[in-house]
Amino acid sequence: MRFRADPAAITGSIAPVVTPFLPTGEVDHDGLARLVGWQLANGSHGISLGGSTGEPSAQTVAERVAGMRTAVEVIGDRVPFLPGTGSAKLDETLELTGQAADLGADAVLVITPYYARPTQGALYTWYSTVAREFPDLPVVIYNVPSRTAVDISPDTVHDLRRDHDNIVGIKETTKDFEHFSRVLHRCGRDFLVWSGIELLCLPLLALGGRGFVSALANIAPRAVASMYELWTEGRTDEALDLHYRLHPLVDLLFTETNPAPAKWVLAQRGLLGSDHVRPPLATLTEAGARRVSDLIAQAPDLLSPTTEVSA
Repeated sequence: MRFRADPAAITGSIAPVVTPFLPTGEVDHDGLARLVGWQLANGSHGISLGGSTGEPSAQTVAERVAGMRTAVEVIGDRVPFLPGTGSAKLDETLELTGQAADLGADAVLVITPYYARPTQGALYTWYSTVAREFPDLPVVIYNVPSRTAVDISPDTVHDLRRDHDNIVGIKETTKDFEHFSRVLHRCGRDFLVWSGIELLCLPLLALGGRGFVSALANIAPRAVASMYELWTEGRTDEALDLHYRLHPLVDLLFTETNPAPAKWVLAQRGLLGSDHVRPPLATLTEAGARRVSDLIAQAPDLLSPTTEVSA
């Protein structure tokens, strides 16, 4: 947890790793360890687990904690670890966050509570409760209105940042690019903002974003990390070229509900033993697989090599 004291050092491509399942449905911890090791070998700047791509709502609290433990054992202190610890229930969110803190997470990613559609005042209370309970743990708000049916406003983010030193940033998974700018304007440019929208990852850096938590890193970790590095090195044209070349791989992620397409690709390439997703999701259809194959053919060189698969 060497990054916990300096969350500003958490930058670049934070890979939101899928949760591998065995064909029978149980969490595949050996597979998870291999995936995390592969991410590190291919240059990801950090690891997240338990975000939307990780199917957290289809897992028990115990399964999510066990997954965090597996990831921590592989990561050590090599890169930052930002597990998702949010839930629709406050008691589960507090339990998961406490477990993450004990396991050595550098920060936690807490999703806005889904389904209930709380008011802005209720969201302020929710995040304040988490922040007060764990004052020494950096908390990152996770805003993903397409999945939660609630959008935390820039004003609410500002109030939380003002009142809690350990609320250090936000993962913005909204296509409203103005939202990114208003958050940074209200909270200050030292507030840590990451993009969760693949095609807004590079543009966010121009506004002062710190990086991205992109599902694309599951299949192309080296390219996604390189895009960040090229930008920060001032090689903006090369970063833009890579951004546009990645479009077909971005499109394949959403041919059907994420993470089913990504898991299919990983299984086809031997990085996963199974492309199993838990209900209510379904594995990729035959039509979806054909579409994914066509999109891969447009940028096959951007898929990271599979030779470095070890924990």
